[in-house]
Amino acid sequence: MVAKRKKKYESGEGSAYMSRRAALKKLQLTLKDFRKLCILKGVYPREPRKRKVAQKGATGIQTLYSKKDILFLAADPILWKMREFKSHFKKVGRARAMNNQDQLRRFLKRHPTLPLDHIVKERYPSFNDALRDLDDCLTLLFLFSTFPSLKAVPRDHSELCQRLTMEFLHVVIAAKALRKVFVSIKGYYFQAELRGETITWIVPHHFSFQPQNKSEVDFKVMSHFVEFYCVMLGFVNFRLYNQLNLYYPPKLTQSTGDDIEKTLVDENAYVSERIASLNVELARSGGNDPIEEEEQQLDQFALSDNPEQMEKMRKDIERSRKVKTLFKGLKIFVNREVPREPIVFCVRALGGEVSWDKTLFVGSTFDEDDESITHQIVDRPSMEKQYISRYYVQPQWIFDSVNAAEVLPIERYLMGAILPPHLSPFLDETRDQRYKPPEELELLGLEVPAQLKKAQETSDGSDEESDAENAEEDKEEEDEEEHSGEESSGDGEGDEEDENIDKEEKERLEKKKKMAVTRGKLEKEDPSLERREAYSEYKLREKMIKNKHRKLYKSMMEGRTKRKKEAWLLRKKRRRVEEEEGAAKKAARKEKKKAAAAMEA
Repeated sequence: MVAKRKKKYESGEGSAYMSRRAALKKLQLTLKDFRKLCILKGVYPREPRKRKVAQKGATGIQTLYSKKDILFLAADPILWKMREFKSHFKKVGRARAMNNQDQLRRFLKRHPTLPLDHIVKERYPSFNDALRDLDDCLTLLFLFSTFPSLKAVPRDHSELCQRLTMEFLHVVIAAKALRKVFVSIKGYYFQAELRGETITWIVPHHFSFQPQNKSEVDFKVMSHFVEFYCVMLGFVNFRLYNQLNLYYPPKLTQSTGDDIEKTLVDENAYVSERIASLNVELARSGGNDPIEEEEQQLDQFALSDNPEQMEKMRKDIERSRKVKTLFKGLKIFVNREVPREPIVFCVRALGGEVSWDKTLFVGSTFDEDDESITHQIVDRPSMEKQYISRYYVQPQWIFDSVNAAEVLPIERYLMGAILPPHLSPFLDETRDQRYKPPEELELLGLEVPAQLKKAQETSDGSDEESDAENAEEDKEEEDEEEHSGEESSGDGEGDEEDENIDKEEKERLEKKKKMAVTRGKLEKEDPSLERREAYSEYKLREKMIKNKHRKLYKSMMEGRTKRKKEAWLLRKKRRRVEEEEGAAKKAARKEKKKAAAAMEA
C-alpha cells in the first residue's frame, strides 16, 4: 500500500509551532486569560530557526508558541477554573443588571478561587530550584509592598506582599545569611546565602508613590506575576521556618512587648507591627536557644587534586563564619533621619543589637540615653548633645563593613566627614576589561603591585649588573684565548722551522681548534616578531572555531571590545574631572593670594 503523501508544513518546523491566534482558538480563551495562563505556567513565545516555514509561508512577524507548550496548557485543570470565573462574572453581571440584591450577595459570597499550589510544585520540583528562582520574586514583592491601593493592586494584595517579605527578612536574620549590601539609585541591593544558593534582591527606597502612565507600566500583567510569586514565597517561607525550628506563621516570645499596650490593639495588628520592626526574637518550637546551621565540611579526598579550589573554598567558609558574628557585642542606635529598615536588617542579620526612637516606630528596645550604646548612626553634620561613651558614624559604615567582612575603622565615617566612595560588591572580578577606579584599588589593598614593581626594578638593575659582569668576564676570556692562540701559533712556527712537523699533525691541530668549545653570545629577541607570531597563532585558533559557535564567539568579542571602550571612556572622564578640579583649586589659590595682597596693601 502506498503511503499517503504529507502536505506542505505538516512536518518539521511547520508543524512544531503555533501562532497566538491559533492557540487562542485551540484553548478557547480570551487574550487576557491566555496571557495570565502563560505567566502562571511559565510559557513564553519561541523563536524558530526558519520563521517562514514556522509561519507556514505567512509574511510578516507573528508571535509563535511551541505546539507542545500549548498542549501542555490545554491539559492543566486551571483552564476549567478560568472558565468557571467567566461564567461566574456573567451571573454577577446579570444579577446586577436585574437589580437582584439577594442573588448578587449570594454570588459574591460564592466567588471561586484560583488554586496555584500545583503550579508551584510543577515548576519547582525541588526546594533548591525555588530558592534559585527567588531573585525576581523578592524584588517584585518588595516593590508591590510599597504601593498604595490602586485599580489593579488592591490593598490586601500590598499587605500580603509586605507580610511575606518581612517574614523572609526574619529568615535571613535567624540564619545570619546576609553577605553583601549595596545602596544605589534604584534601592538597596541585598545578597544572602540559604542552603548553598545565592539570592540577590532589591528593596526600593521609601518615596511617595507617583502614578505612572498606562503605556509605561502595565500593572495588570505585573499583578499576575505577583499572584504567583505570593504563593511561591509562602511555600518557601514555610519550609525555611521549619528548617530553622521556628513557628509559621511567626509568633512572638512571651517576654516581648507590654501587656498594657497589647490590650489596646488587636492581636494580629500587634504581632504584625512588631514583626515588621525586624527587632524582635521569634518564638521557636524547639526552645529559645538559636539553632546554628550545620558547619560546612571540606572533602579533603575529593579536592586533593585541586589545591587552589580547596584553598578558595576554605577562605569562603572562614569569611562566612566571620560575617555571621560581625556586629556581635555592638549596641547601635539609629537616629530619626536615617532609613530604619535597611540598617536594622543589616545589624540584626550579623549579630548586633539595634534600636531607635520609640516615637518613630514600635519595637525599640533601648533609648538614646543608654550608656551602653557603642555606636550611633547619624546622617547630619553636627549634633548639639553628644555622649563621650559612643561613636557617631554615618550609615555607609554599616554597609561597607558588611561588604568588607570586618568592622572597618570609623575615622573615615565620622559625623560630618567626607565619605569614601561606596563601591559595588557585585562586580565580576574575573573580567580584565572592567574599569577599576583608584579608590577601589586602595580599598582592595592593591598597593602591593607597586611594591612588586619596585622590587622588579631593583631586580632588573641587579640583572643588568650581573649581565655587565658576565660580559666583562667573557671579554677577558676571549682576550686570553686570543693571546694563547698567538703564543700557540708562534710556538708552531718555531716548531715548523726547527722540527718540521708533518702535514698530518697540522691538520690535526686545525681540527682540534675547530672542535674547541667557545662561549655563546646573547641574542636579542625582536618584540615585533613575537607579536606577529602571537597574532598569527591567534588567527589560526579563530579559524578552528566551529561554525555553530561562531556567533557566540563574535558576541563575546564584541562585548569585550565594548567593555574596553567603556573603561577607556571612564578613565578619560576621571582624568578630565581631576584636571578641572585642579584648575579650580589653582584659581582659588590665586584669588586667595590676590585678596591677601590687597589686604596687606
